[in-house]
Amino acid sequence: MSEPAEEATTGTAGPFLGALAIIVAIVIAIWLFSVFSGDGLTDDQQIGRAVAAQNDAMQRQDYADFRAYTCAEQQGVEAEVLAEQRDSAAERGERFVDGATDVVVDGDRATADVTYHFDKNPDARETVELAFARQGGMWKVCSTGPR
Repeated sequence: MSEPAEEATTGTAGPFLGALAIIVAIVIAIWLFSVFSGDGLTDDQQIGRAVAAQNDAMQRQDYADFRAYTCAEQQGVEAEVLAEQRDSAAERGERFVDGATDVVVDGDRATADVTYHFDKNPDARETVELAFARQGGMWKVCSTGPR
């Protein structure tokens, strides 16, 4: 009697390559989504962040950061802006943003009611209407708050 011939047990690479193609497609889709989706914040949230970031820059007397969150026409001269900030802080204390409400967006322009308080009188809240503009793809503050 003769012995049965051994069958070759080599599998195909088809299922492996199919799974690899699916994984690569998912990774590419996630990458494309992250590139084109932006930060996902609403205009209201972006405006609130701009106000807080500009105020923070002023409290730290960081003129470069102040400029990053301020419309070009409102940036002023560094020495004068920082001197006004030092005078305000000496008189009223540090300024804090309590929130931005009633945001109204009209294209690349917006307004919002921003509420502030100062360190030396934290119970006295001041609400002012500020103007904003979208410049360079981000919202910037285009008017001054209380000093």
